Amino acid sequence: MSKKPRSIFITGAGGYVGSALVPALLAQGHQVKAYDLFLYGEDVLDAHPKLQKIKGDLRDRKAMVEGAQGCDAVIHLACISNDPSFELNPSLGKSINLDAFDHVLDAVRQAKAERFIYASSSSIYGVKSEPNVVEDTLPEPLTDYSKFKLECERRLAKAKLPSETCWTIIRPATVCGYARRLRLDLVVNILTINALINGVIRVFGGPQLRPNLEIGDMVRAYQTLLEAPREKIHGEAFNAGYHNFSLDEIAALVKKTIGDEKLEIRHEPTNDPRSYQVNSDKIARVLGFRAQNGLEVAIRSLVEAYRAGKIKDGLKNPLYHNIKRMQELKIS
Repeated sequence: MSKKPRSIFITGAGGYVGSALVPALLAQGHQVKAYDLFLYGEDVLDAHPKLQKIKGDLRDRKAMVEGAQGCDAVIHLACISNDPSFELNPSLGKSINLDAFDHVLDAVRQAKAERFIYASSSSIYGVKSEPNVVEDTLPEPLTDYSKFKLECERRLAKAKLPSETCWTIIRPATVCGYARRLRLDLVVNILTINALINGVIRVFGGPQLRPNLEIGDMVRAYQTLLEAPREKIHGEAFNAGYHNFSLDEIAALVKKTIGDEKLEIRHEPTNDPRSYQVNSDKIARVLGFRAQNGLEVAIRSLVEAYRAGKIKDGLKNPLYHNIKRMQELKIS
């Protein structure tokens, strides 16, 4: 049980991270209002006496403000959540990832929420040659997705929120592992599902470094920020990641964890030699949070779910691939 049960309004609650975070918060005794379009189905969240599902759009300011009423915490997860999906419809991406952020801030204001956590991204740093990319490293976002994440951070810093509102920013690494609303368009998950279905781990390049974070650790990071003393997090940004592994190292971990020596690691040429590295010492130093689960835990969770029949047609099913689902539904 948390020190203080809260009433929490979560945007994007039916998404990849949300589908793992909401049950964990309910288990702690919190009440949750889950605000989402539920494009991947409402069954990603089981019914619970302390859970209210609200089917709504970020772009609907009135619904956002009404949904957050009575809540003392807001967690903003919702967005068009990767570069290919964003590029499919840039105007849609801007309307949701940037313009609608003002509606989120309005919801926080009207609710007079005590705590607001904004899910930014470690991608705001861009490509850095230095190994220690920390929170005050100069951000150099490369895509509109990343640029709008950074712009939302800046809007938050300038926002005139109620004096009682403690706000903080988290910049997660790429999340991995099994969740009810599964994504198989993220690097660790992609390599694992390809190995399980095709018997081949396809690596584009190999030496490029990628920061990752197992989804259970991602959930714990949000729980930590909800419970942290105001003086430690107000106005602060925190990176959250595990070790920075190369694609070759991730592929080797996939093969080792699956335990099939016949698995082939096949290298493919790439036009993207970039590496990303994130240092997460600050959140450990200030809040005592350290990622506990290695990538093996994430890989194992995917393997177990696949072998239990929980992942249906993992390479083609649009429910596991954001861009395919957007194309299927003709989202606008």
